[in-house]
Amino acid sequence: MEGDEPRHGGGNDSLSMKRKFSEIDEDSSPTNGSSELKVYEVAQTRNTIALLEETGIDKLGIINLLIVKAMPMPPSSDSLKRFIICLAPTVNLVKQHCCEIRGAHQNLKVEDYFGAKGVDKWTSHRWEEELCKNQVLVMTPQIFLDALRGGFLKLEMICLLVIHECHRTTGNHPYAMIMKEFYHKSTDKPRMFGLTTTAAIRKDQVSELENLMDSQIFNPEGQKGVEKFATKVKEGPVFYDPPPFCCLELKDKLRISHLKFDASLLRLQEMEKGNCQDMEKGNKFKAYQKRLSDVYHDILHCLDSLGLICAHLAAEISLEKISDVKEETEAYKECSMLCKQFLNDVLSTLGLCLQQEEKNSVDLQQDYLSAVISGLVSPKLQELFHLLASLRGEMQKPCLILVERIITAEVIERYVTKQASLGYLYVLYISGNNASTRSLAQKMQDSFHVGKVNLLFITDVVEEGFHTPDCVCMVCFDLPKTVCSYSQSQELAKQSNSKSIMFLERGNPRQRDHLYDLMRREVPMRDQETLNLKRMCPPPEANGQGVKENGATVIPDSNTTVHDEPAPKEQSANKKLRQLEVLDKNLLPCSAKQKAASSKSKSSSSAAAGSKKRKELHGTTRANALSGIWGENLDGAIFHAYKLDFRSNISGDVYSSFSLLIESTLADDVGNVEMGLYLIRKHVKASVSHCSQIRLSQEEMVKAKCFQQFFFNGVFGKLFVASKSLGTKREFLLQTDTSSLWHPSFMFLLLPVETNDLVSSATVDWSAINSCACVVDFLKKNSLLELQVGDENHCNTSSGQKVLLEDEKREMETNLIHFANASSDKHSIEETVVIAIHTGRIYSIVEAVKDSSAMSSFEDEASLDYATYAEYFSKKYGIVLAHPNQPLLKLKQSHHAHNLLVNFIDEVIEKKEPKVGNVRKTKPNIHAHLPPELLVRIDVQRSVLKSIYLLPSVMHRLESLMLASQLREEIDCSIDNFSISSTSVLEALTTLTCAEAFSMERLELLGDSVLKYVVSCSLYLKYPNKDEGQLSRQRQSIISNSNLHRLATDRKLQGYIRNGAFEPRRWTAPGQCSLFPVPCKCGIDTREVPLEPRFFTENMTIKIGKSCDMGHRWTVSKSVSDCAEGLIGAYYVSGGLTAALHMMKWLGLDVEFDRELVNEAINRVSLRCYIPKDGELTELETKIRREFSSKFLLKEAITHSSVHESYSYERLEFLGDSVLDFLITRHLFNTYEKTGPGEMTDIRSACVNNENFAQVAVKNNLHTHLQRCATVLETQIKEYLMSFSKPDETGRTIPSIQGPKALGDMVESIAGALLIDTRLDLEEVWRVFEPLLSPLVTPDKLQLPPYRELSELCDSLGYFFRVKCANDGVKAQATIQLQLDDVLLTGDGSEQTNKLALGKAASHLLKQLEKRNISRKTWNGDDHSSMDMKLECNLSDRETPSSDSVEMQSIVVPVIGPINMNKGGPRGTLHELCKKHLWPMPTFDTLEEKSRTPFEFTDGNEKRTSFSSFISTITLKIPNREAVMYSGEARPDKKSSFDSAVVELLYELERRMILTIKK
Repeated sequence: MEGDEPRHGGGNDSLSMKRKFSEIDEDSSPTNGSSELKVYEVAQTRNTIALLEETGIDKLGIINLLIVKAMPMPPSSDSLKRFIICLAPTVNLVKQHCCEIRGAHQNLKVEDYFGAKGVDKWTSHRWEEELCKNQVLVMTPQIFLDALRGGFLKLEMICLLVIHECHRTTGNHPYAMIMKEFYHKSTDKPRMFGLTTTAAIRKDQVSELENLMDSQIFNPEGQKGVEKFATKVKEGPVFYDPPPFCCLELKDKLRISHLKFDASLLRLQEMEKGNCQDMEKGNKFKAYQKRLSDVYHDILHCLDSLGLICAHLAAEISLEKISDVKEETEAYKECSMLCKQFLNDVLSTLGLCLQQEEKNSVDLQQDYLSAVISGLVSPKLQELFHLLASLRGEMQKPCLILVERIITAEVIERYVTKQASLGYLYVLYISGNNASTRSLAQKMQDSFHVGKVNLLFITDVVEEGFHTPDCVCMVCFDLPKTVCSYSQSQELAKQSNSKSIMFLERGNPRQRDHLYDLMRREVPMRDQETLNLKRMCPPPEANGQGVKENGATVIPDSNTTVHDEPAPKEQSANKKLRQLEVLDKNLLPCSAKQKAASSKSKSSSSAAAGSKKRKELHGTTRANALSGIWGENLDGAIFHAYKLDFRSNISGDVYSSFSLLIESTLADDVGNVEMGLYLIRKHVKASVSHCSQIRLSQEEMVKAKCFQQFFFNGVFGKLFVASKSLGTKREFLLQTDTSSLWHPSFMFLLLPVETNDLVSSATVDWSAINSCACVVDFLKKNSLLELQVGDENHCNTSSGQKVLLEDEKREMETNLIHFANASSDKHSIEETVVIAIHTGRIYSIVEAVKDSSAMSSFEDEASLDYATYAEYFSKKYGIVLAHPNQPLLKLKQSHHAHNLLVNFIDEVIEKKEPKVGNVRKTKPNIHAHLPPELLVRIDVQRSVLKSIYLLPSVMHRLESLMLASQLREEIDCSIDNFSISSTSVLEALTTLTCAEAFSMERLELLGDSVLKYVVSCSLYLKYPNKDEGQLSRQRQSIISNSNLHRLATDRKLQGYIRNGAFEPRRWTAPGQCSLFPVPCKCGIDTREVPLEPRFFTENMTIKIGKSCDMGHRWTVSKSVSDCAEGLIGAYYVSGGLTAALHMMKWLGLDVEFDRELVNEAINRVSLRCYIPKDGELTELETKIRREFSSKFLLKEAITHSSVHESYSYERLEFLGDSVLDFLITRHLFNTYEKTGPGEMTDIRSACVNNENFAQVAVKNNLHTHLQRCATVLETQIKEYLMSFSKPDETGRTIPSIQGPKALGDMVESIAGALLIDTRLDLEEVWRVFEPLLSPLVTPDKLQLPPYRELSELCDSLGYFFRVKCANDGVKAQATIQLQLDDVLLTGDGSEQTNKLALGKAASHLLKQLEKRNISRKTWNGDDHSSMDMKLECNLSDRETPSSDSVEMQSIVVPVIGPINMNKGGPRGTLHELCKKHLWPMPTFDTLEEKSRTPFEFTDGNEKRTSFSSFISTITLKIPNREAVMYSGEARPDKKSSFDSAVVELLYELERRMILTIKK
């Protein structure tokens, strides 16, 4: 039988022993006719629950027989049509059974029904149509229950009701509700037939199940009831599924931690080599190293074999063992401490994975599926407990369990003690290498004899002569590793007269092959009888395709029945397991080929969507407003004109206005906007305003395009183009076909506007455009294009070409300057715009240089080969000047565009980098000097040229606003009196990596709290019967980054995100050829990138935000989720919760605030029969200054679950947590508008946490009203109250103990109760809670955790510190050492946990630093000179001069590996060296030199040229030594010059014997 039905082994016990391996692997279902007939005959006579064990019974065959028997003849007109209903608990089984029944009964109309088909919303008319068409209805029990409740179906209409997995008919399961609400009340009951397995039903459940289902249990073996089947265990393999929980990332963290501490042990051993006088001490270090390795592998083994909870228990057990070891010497104590630190680190890592679940126990009876799926419990361990549960009737005999590692037994023993449902199990264990094996074994044997022990765990090797008592079964939990172990396991089973059971992983060919190998190699060691038995069941024959897998195998030397059917409860998990790729569509383990394909598809990125670790390739959405088809119109076009005005803060500094001509109309807040532009010495305010429409003729459009191409290519690109690699001649760009530079998706004009005082006027300056057209015509005829392109700009020709200009007699007029195309008066040429005919570069004239000419000395130091300018142009360009005596013109060069939207000058001033010696210096202007006759005069004002320089930044901001407006139109929030600016939307789309003055961070913070509040409130009202845990899980699934990422990408939001800094050099206007192209290497022809795994990566070196020419760029996956939250925040700021709800619905979040649900919640509370005692709640209402309308809400809010009432504060705490989070975040957002996102997050974290709310409860004396009935909680509260009177000795607020969670929860639950009582009136809730929470943390009073404050302070100062922690199980000891210039500061701390101890140690250090005026406040202040770094005097007892420190007295010279000469490598080497030895970070001072001719640099075999040269000097202050200063070689960029200086410094340190560099 194929499909989703689990496979069974075939045959009876006598035959199963003879089955061949090839038969086991076949996909077949043998039928036992007599068994089916027995069940069928019984089912005809009475309602029956059939217990079908793994005996190969054809379940479908029985059902088919019953259908044929039960299906009545076609009803007459006056009779009621009767149906057959088949119920299955999962959609997967519904589909499977429907398909099978349909295939077996071609004459019947069969249909399946489940929620995904929309059945929940069907009307009575739709149900009538379905009932008219079909005869057999296969559905989930919930659908059937809903249909009965809705009156669409009635039990009187049903002739046969088949229930699969009927053991679920308990509690509030839909099966049970069907029986209770309808079956037992019906007068015309249908025939019942239920199916289940013996393993799924308990003895104590039999009577209840028979009564509830009105049926009798029957098994095909001829025994009534389940007495035999509930305890019978068959020999053979027990198959378990591979772990569905992927823990690769967790294992990687554990591996890194192990390597780190292992390296620490090695370093400690090297330091002690000089002190180790004998081999015994050396062996002791090796023993610790081995112990660390063993513990690490024990934890990994438990993680793989037992699950997350048991891995955590293994770490706890290992830590207890190490803590019991007492060492005498300091070195060995440090070794022990390192091992403890490692285990604490492991516990912390595993604890993070368990933070959402209960760490030490899982109710396997109620929540086993989620425990397995989430990885808390492994499928292997679950199968073991399932097996042991079936042995409960035989527990008077022990069960022998063979394990690979004894840690497995220790962990299971501890787990069993914590699991109430496993109280019937008792564990003892013995290992072969245990020193006290014999005595421990005797104790176990004695215990067995008196019936004290149920389980005996042994390792795979036990002592010779070990007496094995009679056992119920011998379980190989871990597969034996050797032939000896395998043989011994079989002998133990034979000695103890027990059944032999082996655990095997489904679909694991390595395990199967290993088992085959053990059995083949074991043959010579066994007797002839076993040998003959093996011949009857040989291993599978090899073939080209390998052995066919179906997850089944057999132990050939036992009476084996294949035991490969999943437990019934697991079938409800099949869908989830298939999604996790544990099972295929047939409910079998995924084949190796399937898993390989799956792993290949996921190999590029295992990180989840919406995480920081994952990077995704996304496209960029175009601004539709900048598109146009006017270029194709031959009779002209009509444009919308938007005027761009520029006003400088310097009087007399004039900029020309420009007009942006586009086909579309911009939104008002985009077409009328202002922005600031920041130049080096001034500030320019740019304003955009809408003017009237403009019509351009075809001729005018050609000239306008010519102007745009000429100036944007001349200023920001090249007008003369050539292929250097091909050695082709230069061409004038406007003489070539430039149609490819104009694309309809990016089509607009930027034209100069005539100067006038009318702001609304935008008359195009046609005189400037016509002048440009004339210059273009001139250059087409007279530019020096014949010059060959050589290396760089070196052009050689022997033509001796002359430049003939005006009449010779004009030369006599001394006040005239002869340009290439005209002559001008010498006194009127200032600020004239010109273009060089030999290079195509555009300049503006500063002045005519006095006493100069082309015959003057050539002044460029980099080119000493030329005596005069005339000789320079003659030799380099082959130009013979016609007017060599004309004065040279001093020219201001055009330059590349810069990002003018960010005030980088202020950033440098605010940044204050004292550790980097160079301060941004004002660079002198470099002017060019050229003869006038090589220049073509352009009759365009210099103010036009100045404005063109501003346009890239202006257009970038306008394009961003257009995109924001475009997205706003898509969202289309049509709410009365609502508007949201495109600026707000743009802020929500902009990440920090854009380096803008704004980003989404603040809005994302607010949006996150708004989303959490709305979802929490919606779930609380919508699901009144769900508990806090269920609500929290459902909320998390909705607000998780992965879900937000999915919703956002469905809406194509990723294309709108701005995550890259503006690159003005790569910005191009229509018609402009890019100087800095980035060809697309993605292999995608469209701007949009599909969401496929091949475009995901976790590569840390990927550059974020840098797009190719197709607009593809890498984006952090979390940015997509953050953008969604940022938009929610933006819409809330602009329109409140109504607008935010619209935004959420647009994203696809199914949330709403139905006032009717609020009324229902109030009504449910009002129906509670609660009369408060006198004064019971009055005092509390007085304290919070609010009288509740629904008193029971307040009563519920203060009732702890330990009271064991039918209610507690947990649901209200779920709601109140989100309410306070939202209200406090909103308050901080509105109050501190200038506070940065990082500081805002810190303030919010300080205000919104359980510890702070616990303090609020105590401060307002609310804790006295908490209704509790738990001694432990009472003690915790008393201790917490006492801790308030014990201030910390350092004066800092570090609580000695953490507040009980219940106190903080109570404050949150009161907030939730108040929200419901006020019918979701947030303002009233804030009015009540603001005074309770006051004073809230403010930016100036924000106190970071001491350890973080110390870390940030040291980072800013360039210092490192060393941390040591030790924990003896009672108290944690922490020591932090901080090396300043010539003093070593030490801070100590002792507390209950490592975290608290580190905080106290950091507090001590911060206090010492404050005495030297070094603190976060002084560092963030304006006066850094007041910081006294001279620490020679007044040393306390915890301060030692560096000369006395171990670091400086050590005779061991530091050794570093070969220097990585790649860019950044030397700096990385020096950083690690300074960090290891606590040396302060070095400082750099850089000098930059610029030249008009390029510098040449050699780096290995590569040559590089640049017009800038950087030389850096590095200074390193080594404690107790003189500062070392060294300069590097000249390099083309600053960071490379840093690397060069570092390399020289390292070699200098080696010469001074301060360190050794490996060759």
